[in-house]
Amino acid sequence: MPKLRGEAFWRETLRSAHYVVAPMVDQSELAWRLLSRRHGAQLCYTPMLHAQVFLRDANYRRENLYGEACPEDRPLIVQFCANDPEVFVQAALLAQDYCDAIDLNLGCPQMIAKRGHYGAFLQEEWDLLQRMILLANEKLSVPITCKIRVFPEIAKTVKYAQMLEKAGCQLLTVHGRTKEQKGPLAGVASWEHIQAVRKAVSIPVFANGNIQCLSDVEECIRKTGVHGVMSAEGNLHNPALFEGRNPLVWEMAEEYLEIVQKYPCPLSYVRAHLFKLWHHTLQVYQQLREELAKVKTLEGIVDVNRELKLRCQEEIANQKEGEKPKEGLPFFHWICQPYIRPGPKERCKENGASGTEKSVRGKRALEEEEDGNVELLSKNKQKKKLRNPNKSFDPSLKPKYAKCDQCGNPKGNKCVFNMCRGCCKKRAFKETADCPGHGLLFKTKYEKSLSWQSSRKVIQTPEISRRDVDVGETAVLEEAGDS
Repeated sequence: MPKLRGEAFWRETLRSAHYVVAPMVDQSELAWRLLSRRHGAQLCYTPMLHAQVFLRDANYRRENLYGEACPEDRPLIVQFCANDPEVFVQAALLAQDYCDAIDLNLGCPQMIAKRGHYGAFLQEEWDLLQRMILLANEKLSVPITCKIRVFPEIAKTVKYAQMLEKAGCQLLTVHGRTKEQKGPLAGVASWEHIQAVRKAVSIPVFANGNIQCLSDVEECIRKTGVHGVMSAEGNLHNPALFEGRNPLVWEMAEEYLEIVQKYPCPLSYVRAHLFKLWHHTLQVYQQLREELAKVKTLEGIVDVNRELKLRCQEEIANQKEGEKPKEGLPFFHWICQPYIRPGPKERCKENGASGTEKSVRGKRALEEEEDGNVELLSKNKQKKKLRNPNKSFDPSLKPKYAKCDQCGNPKGNKCVFNMCRGCCKKRAFKETADCPGHGLLFKTKYEKSLSWQSSRKVIQTPEISRRDVDVGETAVLEEAGDS
């Protein structure tokens, strides 16, 4: 059966999905996808997966995709970051039987994407992107899709989208921000760019950006004409966003924790989700925020969630008639609602400085002051400082790591091949060599095996001869007895 393309793919395979949960690193895992689907999401993406790691590491494949089969988790699109056509396609071939499409991440703006040379930092390399998508479109049995960020110029963004369509992209998700718009500098996403792309291509288009509630979804579809709308942060703070509801936080948290019991995931994912869900409440109950950060078991997280619920219920019981939400929130803090990121000036004010100062520090300070003022460090670094008072966060004092000759990760200091452990293990196995620096002794073990086998043959030979002699003697004695 030929694979479906464009509109037919969106309509039949993706079931005309309008409400989409974005690919989020360590946050759109199976348990969260199932929670979102129960509350209105029609299509989900996996977290962004690293194609090279997915290709070489069976554990990574099992943990991120090959786990328990779940019929509820469809339609599903697997997203990869990659910068090599062959690696991307080989990884996609291993994933295609577990999903409905493969997505190429061209939208990640984070520093890790810049260092790894993927995501939004490939958007100027059109020849490379064409080769990647052409090869994937030719080799895969499922469609290839792309998620992009826009250029400042609408005309260049349109040409970019048309190039991807021509190469074989069957669905395009457009995040209406540039790669420079992130964190406190995110600003408002441009629906104008998205509308221009939608008019210029014939494949389905999803919009991403400025989605905090269901009315935003409806307005975006009406203004841009897109086929569907994708939500990331809005979904994390309110998984019932696509239902148009603002439920009690503990209802969503308890339901999510029940799903995690059935479909386990790393504790860090669970903790991160509860920090998002309880974001506004944890500003009120700071002690419980600290407890949630320190807890080391799922049962401990359940206990913190239960305590937050009891505190909120007590607050509701003591609520005065006509009382309104504080801190300018649209709802009381125990109700799922959007979190509006403060802009750069607001962040500066939060940190007790003027927004016009050039030397002002943001929410997360990058290094410690000369006078050792720990107050300017982020909370995470303050905790590390408490555990180790002599710790310094001066980047100039950090050791510079030499890179692996094969993949660019830090190499082992004593590696005989100048590689990281993963690459060294592959080479040592292939060449039957030793690397004492990584504790890999393939050659030594092979030689010991040969030595053991040869010694075994030497021992076995006289035993066999003796047995033959004994049998011969027995036969002679029997013959003598018969005579």
